[in-house]
Amino acid sequence: MVIALCLMRICAIIPAYQAERNVGDVTREALRVHGLAGAVIVVDDGSSDRTAERARAAGATVLGHPENQGKGAALRTGMEFALASGFDVAVTIDADGQHPPEEARRLIEADADPEALVLGIRDLAGAGAPRANQISNRISNFFLSLFAGRPFADTQCGLRRYPLRTTLSLGARDEGYAFEAEILLRAVAAGVRLVEVPIRVIYPPEGERLTHFDSVRDPARIIRRVVATLALTRGLRHVPAEPVLAPDPVRPAAASALATELDPHPRQPATAPP
Repeated sequence: MVIALCLMRICAIIPAYQAERNVGDVTREALRVHGLAGAVIVVDDGSSDRTAERARAAGATVLGHPENQGKGAALRTGMEFALASGFDVAVTIDADGQHPPEEARRLIEADADPEALVLGIRDLAGAGAPRANQISNRISNFFLSLFAGRPFADTQCGLRRYPLRTTLSLGARDEGYAFEAEILLRAVAAGVRLVEVPIRVIYPPEGERLTHFDSVRDPARIIRRVVATLALTRGLRHVPAEPVLAPDPVRPAAASALATELDPHPRQPATAPP
């Protein structure tokens, strides 16, 4: 596994909008992660604050959109640049500080297959996430799992490891938060191997939290995009994707209540609940 990991060229992509408060610290911590030194790309998605300045000062390669286009557009810009720069794999990290960048290492080491799509799975209840976020995540998980034909424990987590060429070839269209859900549905339809990894997440006090995600509006948009994507992928050869679970050194006894809720006879034990 170590040899295979060494053969992967890995970078981090941080989509950022109005994130001057956190993006510098997130960048610096990501650069300390073994395997990411000198390979952190921040995509400033049309910010009017000092997001780009803070990221560049922290050591990131900074790309910019002249106007705000959405998280999906920022991720696609970062992925296209990374692939053209010779990287094989990208770990995506949100700029709001919720994902401790050292958790990126867990995704990097979770699986030696450079073509695997590795998903971070949060324990929202255990992390003290707002109730509205927990509910919206369960709704998104339910519908995406239903349409994909396999259980997903966390469809909204932004901490992921993407195989760049394969991901871009899937042709995801959404420019907003629904991009991440759309990628999952297209990946299942294309038979991409999926690996789920429990990760730690931080939810600061409500007054200190930075988020542009609307817990009512954005899940509705995600569901609409999933329905549209389902229609587009219906003609593709569907390869059922078995859930692959990476070992969880933090919560070895955690079982996914969500997977049981969605599928009373799951093929494998599931991961921590959303």
